[in-house]
Amino acid sequence: MPLTRSFKETIREQLVNVKFRREFLREAVANMVAGDLETAKAVLREYINGTVGFIALGEALSKSPKSLMRMLSREGNPQARNLFEIVALLQKIDGTVLEVRASRAAA
Repeated sequence: MPLTRSFKETIREQLVNVKFRREFLREAVANMVAGDLETAKAVLREYINGTVGFIALGEALSKSPKSLMRMLSREGNPQARNLFEIVALLQKIDGTVLEVRASRAAA
């Protein structure tokens, strides 16, 4: 049975909700910390498309929007500095602060 809505449309509509938006950004960072860069980039792409947009993000970071899009593409290989600049700005725009906490791994 075909889907009536695209996943991307649903995500963009949900990003209007502050709690969902913050959890979505948290998920991107959690994937980065866990070493799953591919998922982190995909989540960041959706977050950016559904919130600030690549043009405004590029202006704020003094980077080309196309460069940012390539960086977060499947083939992209962004430097850690660039990822952290993006996440720091997205937190500032959203008015949120993400924290990383250490915990014991399950045995």
